[in-house]
Amino acid sequence: MEPASADIFSWRRVAVPVYGPTLLVAIGAGAILPLIALSARELGAGVGTAALVVALLGVGQLVGDLPAGVLAARIGERRALIIACVVDAAALVGAFWAPTVLLLCLAVFVAGLAGAVFSLARQAYLTAAVPIRIRARAMSSLGGIFRVGSFIGPFVAALLVSRFAIASAYGFAAAMSLAAAGLAALLPDLPPPAQSSPREDRGQIPRLSMVAVLVAHRRVLLTLGTGVLVLSAARSTRQAIVPLWAQDQGIDAATTSIIFGISAAVDMLLFFPGGMIMDRYGRAFVAVPAMLTLGLGFVLLPLTHTPLAVGLLACLMGLGNGISAGVVLTLGADAAPSVGRPQFLGGWRLCADLGHALGPLVIGGITVIATLGSAAVVMGVATWLGSGWLARFIPVRLPR
Repeated sequence: MEPASADIFSWRRVAVPVYGPTLLVAIGAGAILPLIALSARELGAGVGTAALVVALLGVGQLVGDLPAGVLAARIGERRALIIACVVDAAALVGAFWAPTVLLLCLAVFVAGLAGAVFSLARQAYLTAAVPIRIRARAMSSLGGIFRVGSFIGPFVAALLVSRFAIASAYGFAAAMSLAAAGLAALLPDLPPPAQSSPREDRGQIPRLSMVAVLVAHRRVLLTLGTGVLVLSAARSTRQAIVPLWAQDQGIDAATTSIIFGISAAVDMLLFFPGGMIMDRYGRAFVAVPAMLTLGLGFVLLPLTHTPLAVGLLACLMGLGNGISAGVVLTLGADAAPSVGRPQFLGGWRLCADLGHALGPLVIGGITVIATLGSAAVVMGVATWLGSGWLARFIPVRLPR
């Protein structure tokens, strides 16, 4: 049994250095995300090209997931965090000065790569630094703080853009990333991983390759990872389909923004209670109800036609999404081995990021041959099936 001081030690020692960088980076990301397409348009890009520039951020994260695991394994999570923040700041400065669409594309792609390294390193660090009995609360707090920062960022950007040029938001985000690097430098180094053989006891821990780790843990990635892929797809689809449906019902852009803002505020209410439930009763007691709630929202969406109805449904989906903040991080931390943890989490994050990218693509593909309402129902049914899949493969017993 861990000492009672473990909770206090962990929270006090990692709270600011781990959660602080997450908050700062999230505020910066929230500030630039609504403006990337507008920046591309200012540089002469068409609508399709501007959408492609925005997509490059996610492409960079996908491409960077596995290399991020290799990098964190080689240099350590703390150094990986610092490097990611510095590279992100450099990319944002590049976006600030970008004179052409091509250079803006490069800067956004590099920012995506840095985001992959940052996300993996903070998860790997927190997995090792926090006692298992409060792991879900720690991970849920991480996810919740990222939501808070993403909520604050657009308001900061609106203030900056109203007084200066759009590029000022990139400068602000770069400053946030540099400040995050400074906080990450305060992190204590992690102890070496648990040893399992006489050779490792002598300090000769073998350096595992990414392929070896992924092959060794392929069953977890193919079963639990598939459920996480569906959950991530549902989350990202929610962000895309609600504004599209509101527009389809003739709701103006200002009202849609208010609906989305209220939904985002609701999203932030339950992240810590969700973590407490997971720590006390198990991960499935949050993951499954969250997916059932999101699925219900998708299925009911075609029945909403007024701003009030759409807003209430958006809040329902926000509750389902909010209570599950950190569940992907927690499940990954539970499944990760002590030796080869960064490499495993690289594969784990790839599953989640693939779902994040595929969700809106599936909706777009379905709407080519059917209606937006039909696409929402299909995604709802898929989310319900995903909840059953997770219920089957999430371990019943809490990790010890």
